[in-house]
Amino acid sequence: MATGVQQVTTPQVTPQIPTSAPIEREFTVKSRSQTQQALRRFMHNKLAMAALFVYVVLLLVSFIYPHFYRWTFDEQDASSLSVGPGTNGHPFGTDEIGQDLLARMMMGIQRSTYISVIFVLVAGTIGVLIGAISGYFGKWVDNVLMRFVDIILTVPILVAIIVVAANFPGARSPIGIALFIAILGWMDLARIVRSSFLSLREREYVEAAHALGASDKRIILKHLIPNSLGQIIVWGTLGAATAVITEAALSYLGYGVQGSQTSLGALVAIGAQAAETRPWLFYFPGIAILIIVLSINLIGDGVRDAFDPSANRNR
Repeated sequence: MATGVQQVTTPQVTPQIPTSAPIEREFTVKSRSQTQQALRRFMHNKLAMAALFVYVVLLLVSFIYPHFYRWTFDEQDASSLSVGPGTNGHPFGTDEIGQDLLARMMMGIQRSTYISVIFVLVAGTIGVLIGAISGYFGKWVDNVLMRFVDIILTVPILVAIIVVAANFPGARSPIGIALFIAILGWMDLARIVRSSFLSLREREYVEAAHALGASDKRIILKHLIPNSLGQIIVWGTLGAATAVITEAALSYLGYGVQGSQTSLGALVAIGAQAAETRPWLFYFPGIAILIIVLSINLIGDGVRDAFDPSANRNR
């Protein structure tokens, strides 16, 4: 009699795969680049976003509204000499020769913006170049360049700019003032970039690039500068505010923009002479400078916190 063998089948256990949402979310977070993460953190900074909104609105009004405004910045209204705000169709009043203050302020904001942009571009280029060469090559190159920077830093920047502006009075246009400030305003950025390069050049990816035969120029441009971009952007935002303040100080001392050109600093300097009798000529341009500088500084703080979130936690 044959014995029947029962065949036992083991049921297959299907492994429980967790839902894909957390995995996809984690993968998405890890796949974001540093710039994307910084932009996301910046957009969640309410104070920085509010400052950016105010600054952008101010620029849009200053650059677009003059095309629709009834007064130009150099037009004189003979029937409205030194009138107060809201008189005869002049929202911010007029000066002693009947020029509309709002129109002149919008032109002044344009000129101050040009000065800031030119300063950041010129000083930023010089500072990044000097700092990159010094930090990357080191040794005697670093010593020579940094001693040169130290010598320039011993000279008061504002005094040096005044001396240069006094010797070149014909070049005191918005572009000329921006170049004066930029020529003597790149040293801080050079030291920042140098410090960043001294640490970055020891990283593994730089050594790998050297092993693969990459040139020094490629390593600096493709690897080191992009990894220092956060610090450069922060300097650029704060440098723009510094350029506005420096130009205002030069104009107040009589070495700023001259002639038919105007700027916020020039308006403040002119208004300061009549602050008691016609206070609107002084306070409105001064408030505009305050708003611009405060907005740029808050934007710079937001950019710094976005690229270095640990700094915000430490504070």
